[in-house]
Amino acid sequence: MDSKAKRSVLFTRDEIAAAVSRLAAEIRHDYLDKNPVLIAVLKGSFVFLADLVRQLDFPLEIEFIRLSSYGGGMESSGTVKMAPGALSKIKGRHILVIEDIIDTGLTAAFLLDYLRRRKPASLKLCSLTDKADRRRVVVNIDYRGLAVPDKFIVGYGLDCDEKYRHLPDIYVLEQ
Repeated sequence: MDSKAKRSVLFTRDEIAAAVSRLAAEIRHDYLDKNPVLIAVLKGSFVFLADLVRQLDFPLEIEFIRLSSYGGGMESSGTVKMAPGALSKIKGRHILVIEDIIDTGLTAAFLLDYLRRRKPASLKLCSLTDKADRRRVVVNIDYRGLAVPDKFIVGYGLDCDEKYRHLPDIYVLEQ
């Protein structure tokens, strides 16, 4: 998609910051004494993770995993791929998955199932955005930031074919 495609602001940086602050307060309440492992799904969640972690004033660890179901398009392929590399420190630990968006739910369900099999002490999901109208599988989002309509969004780490991640607001991208 052309980097000059039409886009309109869906959430301003102030609205995003307020959602991140609210999520951080909820997570602080639940994880203050648990030394959790935050597993961020790359690449889209990196901006959200950075802002969130700066508001969590307790010991935690961070891991990254790369999953993909979009490829270069604006529609999920329906097949989730995991980049090579093992996640360590799962068994017996409190795990909090950090996602930029839950759309069809396929990627999150895949990852949560993968992590559950590694026997964490607890496993929860935090997503900045939730596009519930597109859900194809049931996924429980423990910490939900912003509800998103059934539109393609970019900005604040979210991309379309590696473009738009740098934008400080979240936009609807028109075809």
